[in-house]
Amino acid sequence: MIRRLLIVNRGEIALRVVRAARELGMCSIVAHSEADADSLAVQRADETVCIGPPQATKSYLNIETILQAAKDVAADAVHPGYGFLSESAEFARAVKAAGMMFVGPEAAIIERMGDKAMARQTAIEAEVPVVPGSPRAVNDLDEALNVAESVGFPRLIKAAAGGGGRGIRVAENAAALCEQLPMAQTEARTAFGDDRVYLERFIEHARHIEVQILGDGERAIHLFERECSLQRRRQKVFEECPSPALDDTTRESLCRSAVALAEHVGYFGAGTLEYLYDDITGEFFFIEMNTRIQVEHPITEAVTGVDLVREMLRLARGERLRFAQQDIQRRGWAVEMRINAEDPERGFFPSPGQVQRLVWPSGPGIRIDSGLYEGYRMPPFYDSLVAKLIVWDECRESALIRAGRALDEFILDGFATTAALHRRLVDDAEVRRGVVDTGFLERWLEAKPTPTPSDKEVVS
Repeated sequence: MIRRLLIVNRGEIALRVVRAARELGMCSIVAHSEADADSLAVQRADETVCIGPPQATKSYLNIETILQAAKDVAADAVHPGYGFLSESAEFARAVKAAGMMFVGPEAAIIERMGDKAMARQTAIEAEVPVVPGSPRAVNDLDEALNVAESVGFPRLIKAAAGGGGRGIRVAENAAALCEQLPMAQTEARTAFGDDRVYLERFIEHARHIEVQILGDGERAIHLFERECSLQRRRQKVFEECPSPALDDTTRESLCRSAVALAEHVGYFGAGTLEYLYDDITGEFFFIEMNTRIQVEHPITEAVTGVDLVREMLRLARGERLRFAQQDIQRRGWAVEMRINAEDPERGFFPSPGQVQRLVWPSGPGIRIDSGLYEGYRMPPFYDSLVAKLIVWDECRESALIRAGRALDEFILDGFATTAALHRRLVDDAEVRRGVVDTGFLERWLEAKPTPTPSDKEVVS
């Protein structure tokens, strides 16, 4: 049994786990930095413990300090949320060694599936399609050139230990590969402490589609897919469930492949398998697995009715997977808009500040995941995500219309956000038709720059 759950994260995901824990009768204990002492998650938790100064390396990433805090509060289990230590095999192993449950997969699975090159090889073993490229990390430039010669250009150079869109470069030809490979290795070493890279075929107009799974170590199920193609600098901005690109046959094949891979590794907990989908050929290719809950999980919950965070906690306390695959049904359409404290009019420059006025949209099919409240001051030390606006309706067209209405009602005074960008996106004709790929948003931003104050209509 889990009686006392330590939540090692911040912002909306910490609050999300607090609520799920309370519904299951668990005592929620939020571990927070000094900068987050007045956060909504801290206010809503049953108990709290400070784990250090604002710098993440001295608090949310400090394994030794976190384990001592867990011991001090007599925690039975640790939920890492997303980001920070959520995909750290070292942390998962240390939590277990300290006699607590880690809410997530075993450290060995995090290592295997968190390493992009190893995950690729594992997918091949499970007969899941992967993007043509090097079967494993390349050792040197000669090996990289041989792989590229056999498969062709353009190639993606990807960090084996990478994630979050970092450590990725495109090589259009052999000369570019010679130039980019050492740079990619240096970047990977700096960002991840691991300079291994591997190569993949570059699919120019690919969609980014991911499949949500749950597993209990023996059996796994899928909860359908999410479309995450609207990205800026390889960071997701807008997601929807299901994908507008897939027909039923392709969807079934894609989701079954995700279950096959999850069962192949004996996956435990909630996880997401990410794919590239080629609109031209209709092919899909596994690219990586996230061994944690995803930022965009609420749209899957909206469409399937399954509380993913609560299921993670049920599995962690020893329950078996409660659902058979046929129990999981889709109903309607959901979209998620990530609202960041960034100013699109200033090149998406971070704009932390204090919330002076806050009005959330309301009505059927609208959900807000956020830690904001009036008077709250955004700390400048962490990710710029301040809210997730999740909208559900019976079909995609209705969901986008409702999203526009919700954005019209949303008011936040005190600092700039990306809400206005989303308002423009949901009205865009191509977005309405679902004709997007991973490069769409950046092309769209270049072609339709954010209006400056002088360009906007002035109402006197």
